[in-house]
Amino acid sequence: MAYTTLNKSSSFMNPKLYTGDGGTQSVTGVGFQPDWTWIKNRGSTDSHNVYDSVRGVTKYLLTNNSVAEGTTSGVTAFNSDGFSVGNNSMTNSNSNNYASWNWKAGTAVSGNTSGSGTYKTYTGSVNTTSGFSIIKYTGNGTAGHTIPHHLGVAPSMIITKIISGDTSSWYMYHKSLGNTGNIFLDTTAAVSNSGAWWNSTTPTSSVFTVGDQTGNNSNNNPFIAYCFADVQGYSKFGSYVGNGSTDGTFVYTGFKPAFVIIKNTGASLNWLLKDNKRPSDQNLNNTNFYPNLDAAEETSNDTDFLSNGFKARNTGSYQNASGNNYMYIAFGQTLVGTNNIPNNAQ
Repeated sequence: MAYTTLNKSSSFMNPKLYTGDGGTQSVTGVGFQPDWTWIKNRGSTDSHNVYDSVRGVTKYLLTNNSVAEGTTSGVTAFNSDGFSVGNNSMTNSNSNNYASWNWKAGTAVSGNTSGSGTYKTYTGSVNTTSGFSIIKYTGNGTAGHTIPHHLGVAPSMIITKIISGDTSSWYMYHKSLGNTGNIFLDTTAAVSNSGAWWNSTTPTSSVFTVGDQTGNNSNNNPFIAYCFADVQGYSKFGSYVGNGSTDGTFVYTGFKPAFVIIKNTGASLNWLLKDNKRPSDQNLNNTNFYPNLDAAEETSNDTDFLSNGFKARNTGSYQNASGNNYMYIAFGQTLVGTNNIPNNAQ
């Protein structure tokens, strides 16, 4: 039985490396017109900066910082095969090397949120095939506020950020943490448990629910939400327990990863971000970014990207301390075909 009807993973999510020219340029080779682009200067301490088609080009947020939305020449257009960048150190300094990670949504949605308080309109973009939506909504300050996500299935992960009016952290719901768990993308903090974040309510196939926290539901303030569902053969959001061995815990995803983020949920440690485009030794992926830091690319914490999952090859606390709990986010570079045999998806 086939895992998925997707033609290939890289039609919906694709890492893309490029070199800055110090002026303006179009970055091509993404393979589609992205709706969410995340960029990091590989060799400097420029911040991780993200752009999306719902807030509009030139509007950036920083994953390693809680600051409100800013405007810059970073990404100036989303194009049919990539994006355009301006003369900005975060995206296009001359001769600097950059990594970008790109996701496709594409279908516009809008309507009214529900829950107690005044009804508020929302706008967004969704791709139900790849299980990804971007929703811009307004908070009402009242616990139980529900926001449509348009995925048609319950999201496995939701990342929210207040756009203006406050500088609260990036909030993250991840199914492995349950409906009282919250973790902050921009900090090292371990998981926090409280019904205040997500109103102790598991997302449904139509909406997610927020509590009364400033970071995802302060009254009359705008928020952006990035919502993701598990799609067999393409994306998976789960957890594992470290074994403290160089032959680390094998994490089954059902595809060869193209992009992986890992966080130790019980300790104050950095997030790890790895992809399949930056230098590695055969299966061994040993090049890291830390989404909560502006640090340049580093080499450490080796991980095998295998045909159907990934495996740690060290004993470090970031991804494989014995008995420690980890959450992960994974997108694929391969699909599993009709015979459950992985096929390259480039």
